[in-house]
Amino acid sequence: MKVWTLPNAITIFRIVIIPVFVIMLVYSKYSSALFFFVLAGLSDLFDGLLARIKGQGSELGAFLDPLADKLLLLTSLIIFTIYGWIPIWFTIVLMSRDLIVVIGWGLVSILYRRTSVRPSFVGKAAIASQIILVAYVLLELNMPTLPAVGAPTFILVALLTAVSGLQYIYRELSNAGQK
Repeated sequence: MKVWTLPNAITIFRIVIIPVFVIMLVYSKYSSALFFFVLAGLSDLFDGLLARIKGQGSELGAFLDPLADKLLLLTSLIIFTIYGWIPIWFTIVLMSRDLIVVIGWGLVSILYRRTSVRPSFVGKAAIASQIILVAYVLLELNMPTLPAVGAPTFILVALLTAVSGLQYIYRELSNAGQK
């Protein structure tokens, strides 16, 4: 299976534009930051679709795609927290879930020689809700007349994220030792 495919190149492009996204935020170029965030989102959609249509799925792509998503989301969360656009507790919850899942994956990989964690519907819904929230905060920065994200929205996204983390833990412990 080929490693250097167009879908993988698009995913790598998504990783490469993260620093540009950060620079736009730091220099208060919010419309440009929104553009790069949307571009990253569209490239995420396009690389997956292209990989399926052209049969160019690869282990590298399966690793890089969620990594690119996480890098963009975590970078956004950190910057948004530093600037006070989202609450710190929210960022801690989301980052803690990711840290627990990564540590758990590492342990399962070492102990049971399983190297993949299948995404769940709840996990995908959690990521989607996080992306939508980040996009909305970016929209708020560009359109100050929009209503601000309220505490109930942050709580809902945090709960969905926590539940997805618990689901991963439960599922992996339930499957411990199975190949």
